Amino acid sequence: MTTRRSFIKWSALSAAMVSVRNSSAKKFSIPSSVTKPIVISTWKHGQDANVDAWKILSAGGRALDAVEKGVMVTEADLRNLSVGLGGLPDRDGHVTLDACIMDEWANCGSVAFLEHIKHPISIARLVMEKTPHVMLVGEGALKFALDHGFSKEKFDRTPESDKAWKEWLKKAEYKPIVNFENHDTIGMVAMDVNGNLSGACTTSGMAYKLHGRVGDSPIIGAGLYVDNEVGAATATGTGEEVIRICGTHLVVELMRQGKSPENACREAVERIVKKQPEKSKNLQVGFLALNKNGEYGAYCLQTGFNYAVYSNEIKNEMIDGKSFYK
Repeated sequence: MTTRRSFIKWSALSAAMVSVRNSSAKKFSIPSSVTKPIVISTWKHGQDANVDAWKILSAGGRALDAVEKGVMVTEADLRNLSVGLGGLPDRDGHVTLDACIMDEWANCGSVAFLEHIKHPISIARLVMEKTPHVMLVGEGALKFALDHGFSKEKFDRTPESDKAWKEWLKKAEYKPIVNFENHDTIGMVAMDVNGNLSGACTTSGMAYKLHGRVGDSPIIGAGLYVDNEVGAATATGTGEEVIRICGTHLVVELMRQGKSPENACREAVERIVKKQPEKSKNLQVGFLALNKNGEYGAYCLQTGFNYAVYSNEIKNEMIDGKSFYK
């Protein structure tokens, strides 16, 4: 039975909840001075990817379409040693691919440990749009791709990656090198003319990894996270360390608390250092973020990480990320 006292208590609680919702909506409303559209992406290869993304954004297209088409440019570049089928293989000679994508409604899709498919990002989008799941892996992901009309590439390794792998086998030492193309991704986040955010992340993972290893890139909240109310973030570098702190989710939540994109990325990097102080000196992790105002920023462990920005004001320029270690 509802008593007068319980009714008054519940009414007060309901009013407080409405107040919080209204306050939250007000906090994250889009000011008229927002920089949009805009696309940002990791590393030098992000510049070429940004060009195709910008074609969609500048024509009034959706951010989701832009980030998919953008990273497909890097996936198709067989000269790239860290993304797509041109990537360096695992220690058993297999090139395995990971990717994820996320839209403004928190819809997301992911594939991991996928072989023989040129564009894993498009399979990730299919997982998002055609299944009730978020992630498919390995043979299941490959079967899903083939069932939806994608073709299986006939080669296992490019001549360049095959040569590098056979050279590596002579000593078979696993020592990831900071800023060398053996643990880089392309991560891209964008905001369209409607103020909506989306992101994509795709990689061939660490060179000479254990067969079956999956890093942060296909994991929502680690390699990529989008909250259309707040902002979006992506990560690059040694994925295990990003996973340990749920890196991109952390960055977005820090932006929710009012931190700038750069400061949110910096705090995430500092958390990695705090948890792994000695280990962090010999590896690279970088975060890149975009908030709802169109402000962007990055921060990394070591010098050498850079990113590309394309907007009406900034025409696809490279920017060096600030670093914890100098």
